[in-house]
Amino acid sequence: MSVSSSGSAAYSGSLEGSNAQRGLWSSRLAFILAATGSAVGLGNIWKFPYVTGENGGGAFVLVYLLCIAIIGIPIMMAEVMIGRRGGHSPVNSIKAIAQRDGLNPAWKLVGAVGILAGFLILSFYSVIGGWAISYVGTTASGQLSGQTADAVGAIFSGLLSNPGTLLLWHTVFMALVMLVVAKGVRSGLERAVSILMPALFVLLLIVVGYAMTTGHFGQAAAFLFQPDFSKLTTSGVLVALGHAFFTLSLGMAVMMAYGSYLPKKISIAKTSITVSVIDTGVALLAGLAIFPIVFANGLEPGAGPGLIFQTLPLAFGQMPMGSLFGTLFFVLLIFAAWTSGISLLEPIVEWLEEQKGMNRTVSTLGAGVVCWALGITSILSLNLWADFAPLGFIPMLEGKTIFDLLDFFTANILLPLGGLLVALMAGWVMSKPAMEKELALSPGTFNLWFVTVRFITPIAVGVVFIYNLM
Repeated sequence: MSVSSSGSAAYSGSLEGSNAQRGLWSSRLAFILAATGSAVGLGNIWKFPYVTGENGGGAFVLVYLLCIAIIGIPIMMAEVMIGRRGGHSPVNSIKAIAQRDGLNPAWKLVGAVGILAGFLILSFYSVIGGWAISYVGTTASGQLSGQTADAVGAIFSGLLSNPGTLLLWHTVFMALVMLVVAKGVRSGLERAVSILMPALFVLLLIVVGYAMTTGHFGQAAAFLFQPDFSKLTTSGVLVALGHAFFTLSLGMAVMMAYGSYLPKKISIAKTSITVSVIDTGVALLAGLAIFPIVFANGLEPGAGPGLIFQTLPLAFGQMPMGSLFGTLFFVLLIFAAWTSGISLLEPIVEWLEEQKGMNRTVSTLGAGVVCWALGITSILSLNLWADFAPLGFIPMLEGKTIFDLLDFFTANILLPLGGLLVALMAGWVMSKPAMEKELALSPGTFNLWFVTVRFITPIAVGVVFIYNLM
């Protein structure tokens, strides 16, 4: 039964051949585009430039690249392998593997943690996606042209203070995500990413080309690629470790869900490495697009989260053809957020199809509407509920709004917990012969992966987990 037409087959607890009853990616390229679309998001284009700026540039980038290699890729391979071997939604894939290998059925909670994390992230991620949609109109209309820093800041503050406007764009963004997911694997996810991802790459290259005309491209390249370890702190190393982990959409069950649609003939290792390389390349290109503009206007590269919605709009407002290229930049941001939003909704929709017997459209509508409603609490926490800190009696959470709590809870607890559990499951619990068969690597390469995911990855993720809580 094809997901693209009638939803997933009802979950039966089987393992062998389970993928054959479901919609599958048509090719390795389709999976790479979808997985890259999930990985490439606001983390690459919004967060990577500002955390790089805050942590000194080149040395931070070097540590980030090392973390991608020794932590990100091994966990991605493990998640995709679990999804493909189980052939169902993340929870039911692990349940099927547990039944087959005689594992404790409680391991299915690993999938549940990931699904919950993705669902909660989407609720506020959609709000930020709505900001990008709003800024397309703001930039295209020329409202930023010639504005002072205070005026640009006032435009952003005005957006955040207006719950009606935020609700409108949040609704539009969620509708775009639901529209794609409801159509299934080939008609929805695959068709969308086959258009959006090439368009995203083209837009990014156009903005990079524009950045090369600013006269500060060399300065930006040096900032990104010439390490100055005197600027790298212990905190910066841990931030690089955490960002490398989160930028690949790990710990949120996405790669398990996408892996469950992966044909057996496609190499998990090669596709995971390819996705990681492309994702990293997009992050670096985003830096090369943004930092020349920042330096050309005498702005601060470590401007923090406001870099995209306050610092860059100020720069676009001062530049020749700034309205055009500013508009292209925010369209690029929408495409990145959209492909990630699709992947965040997919795991819970897949689970509802299997567990509750819902068809694809009903499960998408149900999950999407609940996620949209939860997003309203994040919207209100930016304005009407700005002084409401539900868990303020806990010192660590003092002053955190609902928006802040959702971000903190997912980024600092659920995602590292999910990644840690995946590494422990693959490294210590699952059948080694079964993993060797699924990954189909040479003995030496498999042993390298196995040692990494068994020892190095859990320690590294555990350190990030503890540091974030502290």
